[in-house]
Parts: sequence; structure tokens; C-alpha cells
Amino acid sequence: MEQTVVCRKLSKTYKQDAIAVHALSDVDVDVAEGDFVCLSGPSGSGKTTLLNLIGGLDRPTSGEITVAGRRVDLMSQAELATMRLMHLGFVFQAYNLIPVLTAVENVEFVMQLQGIDRKERRARARAILREVGLEGLENRRPAELSGGQQQRVAVARAIVSGPSLVLADEPTANLDSINGEMLLELMRKMNEEHGATFIVATHEQLVMDHAKRLIGLHDGRIVSDELQR
Repeated sequence: MEQTVVCRKLSKTYKQDAIAVHALSDVDVDVAEGDFVCLSGPSGSGKTTLLNLIGGLDRPTSGEITVAGRRVDLMSQAELATMRLMHLGFVFQAYNLIPVLTAVENVEFVMQLQGIDRKERRARARAILREVGLEGLENRRPAELSGGQQQRVAVARAIVSGPSLVLADEPTANLDSINGEMLLELMRKMNEEHGATFIVATHEQLVMDHAKRLIGLHDGRIVSDELQR
């Protein structure tokens, strides 16, 4: 199976009060196309750092990262911006929706940046909002939606343009258990029916239970890598 993500000897060191903090140390990991991977571990284990490096939101101190066949660690800032726009989807715990835009406009936003025709992007945005259970709420702004509804808009925005990879950082952290379960079922559906590859960083057992593969991190190193159901 084709590998969407390949990391080799990946390390990240930060300076904190003149002290070197090793957030990641010599991490090797492959993620296959169509996988649903959960990065688990306590705060400070390195899971968010790994997610940010894969997404080109931060630079590694050393090592190699390949996403969709391209070396992320060698890209310029402009190339990274293009790669994120054209090949990646992001879901954050804070939703990161644009408050002045409606749900359908938020979902359209990335497609607009990609230069997709207005009629086509509106049709695709409405179709994906219907699929995530938000039909009839397309014209509501984020403040008029519940937390669970906002996160579903964020997931719809992340996958509507068919990215190679969706990265989610603690996506259920601000949701109650019912909405968290609904969101995870939705993400699994997008994974299975749309073929979207997911890498999710979390410390919540609910999220881990939905993953196909569970990678455990501790002190910046991978300590376990298990296939699940």
C-alpha cells in the first residue's frame, strides 16, 4: 500500500531558558494511504510536535519528512503554504472557523483559495454539510452553532477538497462525550467512504478507541505501535 507519510530519524529540539528540550528524538514512522492513525500520549510526549512537523507548521531539527511523495523538510515557506493548501486538511480543537462567514462559506474558503469556480465550490460545500448532518444550517455563522456543530463544519472544511491527508489535534477536547462520539463516527465515515487518511493527536481514550492504528509516544519517542480493529 502506498505511504502517505514517511518520517525518518525525525528530531525536534527547542531552547527553553538556555536548556535544550528534546520534543522528538529519532522518530521513524510510516502512515499508509487510507489509514486512521491516533498519536497518543500524555502532555509533553511529542504527539502535537509530530503532527505539526508532518503538516509543515514547524521545522524539524533533523531528519526527513515525506508527505504525498514530497520532502516537507526541504520545502521553502511558499512551497509549504502551497502544499498545505492543496494536499492537507486541518482540524483543531479550537475549530478555527472564520466568525464572519456562514457555515457554507467557511467550508468553501479553502476551495476559494484553490481557485475553484464559485458554483462548483458552493455545490460541494452544501453536499458535504448535508453529509455531516448540517443541512438547513448552512447560513448560520459559528456563533449560532453549538460546539459539536462547529467542529463538524471544521471537519467538512478539512475534507471537502479531497486532501491527501487530514491532521487533527485534540479534535474532541472541547466537546462532551456525545458530541465527541458523533464527531469520531463522522471522521471514520470520511476515512472509509472518502478514503481520507487521518492522523489524530489525542490523550483521550474515546478517540483512541476509534483508530485503526494506535501509536504511543512518551518523552519524544515512539514506545508502541499497534493495529486495532
